[in-house]
Amino acid sequence: MSVSTARPEPGIAVLTVDFPPVNALPVQGWFELAGAVRAAGSDPGTRCVVLTAAGRGFNAGVDIKELQRTPGNDALIGVSHGCFEAFSAVYECEVPLVAAVHGFCLGGGIGLVGNADAVVASDDATFGLPELDRGALGAATHLARLVPQHLMRTLYYTSRTVTARELHAHGSVWRVVPREDLTAAALELAREIAAKDASLLRLAKAALNGIDPVDVHRSYRYEQGFTFEASLGGAGDRHRDAFVAGHRGRERS
Repeated sequence: MSVSTARPEPGIAVLTVDFPPVNALPVQGWFELAGAVRAAGSDPGTRCVVLTAAGRGFNAGVDIKELQRTPGNDALIGVSHGCFEAFSAVYECEVPLVAAVHGFCLGGGIGLVGNADAVVASDDATFGLPELDRGALGAATHLARLVPQHLMRTLYYTSRTVTARELHAHGSVWRVVPREDLTAAALELAREIAAKDASLLRLAKAALNGIDPVDVHRSYRYEQGFTFEASLGGAGDRHRDAFVAGHRGRERS
């Protein structure tokens, strides 16, 4: 389980998340991801970062099993801070960050992709927030950066997903390609970005964040408060217990 960094070409850092079997990150995994993104972005030799993942899908959110097997609220508090740090690291990355998404992108994955500068996706990619089915709230801030407001609300209330092609139609996904072409497509975009003046790229990133109409840090932090309220009220554990029990049942069948 790790977040690895490779530099396949000058100016480009590729971060690969690998937490089998589905890239549902534990508390430490979110902090590790945040650290890797910040390190890559702060390296003077980096002009563009590509965030990708190994395995079956890009990201399945938080490790719910870790939350349920940890007594008290320590894991819930830890993963809340970890997600906040990882999402913030992507948003604040000093150079443009391209998310290369395949398979499922759920929960915390939306937080990462919604804060990325550009998204390239494979034709099997799906995006969604199953938070209400998991006893949580959050990342509507980031889903709202991918789809229009009313669609965001409908997806949030229903826990439905949308495809990469649907997001491409909304303009939030740059390209949709066959799965086997995803890495090449992401590197192609990163290469075009990395060809620009290094100092101007960093100034451009800071300028674009500075004119963003939504403060993503404050907005997401506000959402997180309702997840704690759901947990204190019992809904959080009830739905997470049901999810874990259902997962165990599928493993036995």
